[in-house]
Amino acid sequence: MTDPVTVWRRLAGSTVLLDGFHALKHAVRFGAEVPVAVTADRAATLALADELAPDVRDALAGLLTEVPHETYASFVPRPHPTAVAALAVRPSRASHLERLARTPRTAPVVVLDNPRNLGNAGAVIRLAAGFGATGVVTTGTVDPWHPTVVRGGAGLHFATAVERLEVSDLPPGPLFALDPEGDDIRAVKLPDDAVLAFGSERTGLSPELRARADHFLSLPMRPQVSSYNLATSVAMTLYHWSCGVA
Repeated sequence: MTDPVTVWRRLAGSTVLLDGFHALKHAVRFGAEVPVAVTADRAATLALADELAPDVRDALAGLLTEVPHETYASFVPRPHPTAVAALAVRPSRASHLERLARTPRTAPVVVLDNPRNLGNAGAVIRLAAGFGATGVVTTGTVDPWHPTVVRGGAGLHFATAVERLEVSDLPPGPLFALDPEGDDIRAVKLPDDAVLAFGSERTGLSPELRARADHFLSLPMRPQVSSYNLATSVAMTLYHWSCGVA
């Protein structure tokens, strides 16, 4: 058997870190290629798989190698309570771009316009995967495949198309931008091919995104409440789309 430490050190700079049991579980469930996976307690990890993910238990058993806790801890920024970590091959950018550009679509694309908080971006990707969105696109400088984003997304990057693009290169489709001054979302039916754009947590929508938008929508909010968390806004909007009502 190839030494997992050797494999890890060889691949760490060119692969996606799966930090924790749930990230590995989801990545395997959605077809990720995982060349190395380690745990500090193989028996406990497989017991967790028996309880929470029996559908991928055998696959995990074939992937996981037990290593000393000190070795495991050296692979991650901070140890996860499940003491599991793995490296996965990032999906092809070309295949993701093709999926994002393909029309007609059966589910919207979510756009995060210059997001700043890595945890928020991960939470949005997790939501998008749960709703079956076509993909999540970010603009700006944040890498949507940063390890903190992947951790926040619980490995569900592999369940949807996640890429960073310029505003000018956003996927086709009517662009609905969320803005406090927009029309009440409850009066609008969102089409399956919608592109749903959400502004930065601090500065809102960029001028470039505003210029590209076809419609501005607002979420219902009690007066004097400043704003919703980014992931909450995405969840409310995707739920409204999934209901198929205006």
